[in-house]
Amino acid sequence: MRLSGVVIFSIASLCLAGCTSTSGVDALQVPSSETTSSVVRPPAPVASVGAADAAPDFAQEEAAEPTVAMATPEPAESIEPPAEPIALVAPTRLTRAAPMLAEPVQRYRFRDAKPINFGRASPRHLAVHGVDVSRWQGNVNWDKLRAQGANFAYIKATDGGDHLDPMFRKNWRNAHAAGLKRGAYHFFYWCRTAGEQADWFIRNVPRVEGALPPVIDVEWNGESSCKRRPSRQKVLEKMQVFMDKLERHYGQRPIIYTAPDFYRDNLRGAFLDYPFWLRAVAQHPSKVYPGRKWVFWQYSGSGLSHGVRGRIDLNVFHGDERAWRNWVGGRQMVAETE
Repeated sequence: MRLSGVVIFSIASLCLAGCTSTSGVDALQVPSSETTSSVVRPPAPVASVGAADAAPDFAQEEAAEPTVAMATPEPAESIEPPAEPIALVAPTRLTRAAPMLAEPVQRYRFRDAKPINFGRASPRHLAVHGVDVSRWQGNVNWDKLRAQGANFAYIKATDGGDHLDPMFRKNWRNAHAAGLKRGAYHFFYWCRTAGEQADWFIRNVPRVEGALPPVIDVEWNGESSCKRRPSRQKVLEKMQVFMDKLERHYGQRPIIYTAPDFYRDNLRGAFLDYPFWLRAVAQHPSKVYPGRKWVFWQYSGSGLSHGVRGRIDLNVFHGDERAWRNWVGGRQMVAETE
């Protein structure tokens, strides 16, 4: 049976309207203009990277390094779900513990553009040094970093709920290939909910055997587009939600990285059962964070290495070589304060 031209035209119009409904437009995400990096941006431009899907399986990556910058709508209020209780026990892995390191510990050979005399408390007296990097270090020569004394690397992965460091995948692969123990860190953004930030980190950072525990970087950052400074109670609540979610997924208790001013405002006396990574570039951590146990100390932001152009953050593990091998082998513990 034939339909008249008017009927056919009407049906086609209705179909076209259905395909262009506002629900499809509302679902479209656009790049975010957030600026949340905790690293001061260098004067030299960084090569742009094309956008692509941020799946956590890196085995099938192309040579070009993709980045994901898909924004999700900002909530009017950052309302956190109630934190689920989690046992305060030493971290355990979901997979079997990593074996003892086969690679020997490389001794300290870094130079420093602004060296500090820490006296008898010098980080040079500790055995296991490492670095942390982000896109602002550009293309890293990981073999040279390793040769100069980098035994581990914490690599910037994500910030907020929609930013992936465009160098993360490349750094993640190449640090491992050069024989460094690797871990990933997330810069926490106070204008997004903790749950969506944890989901974003989990989406982009693979759960692999032998990786160092994930890190939550909490600090006040004047470079961020988010100027919100929540109350101490809200800060602790948001951190707990984020860390609980990561611990359930990765099977490791997250490490808390922080700086002196943020620690003073929010973290004194808090999270006593969590490992800390402390920034202290002028004095020993025992002077800046009295009584706080720590695992990593960031002692310089002006390190020099043949593996990078410009400066790099230098860090040290709190323990000797044997303690390091035990720690990365899964028998993790909170280090002492002195």
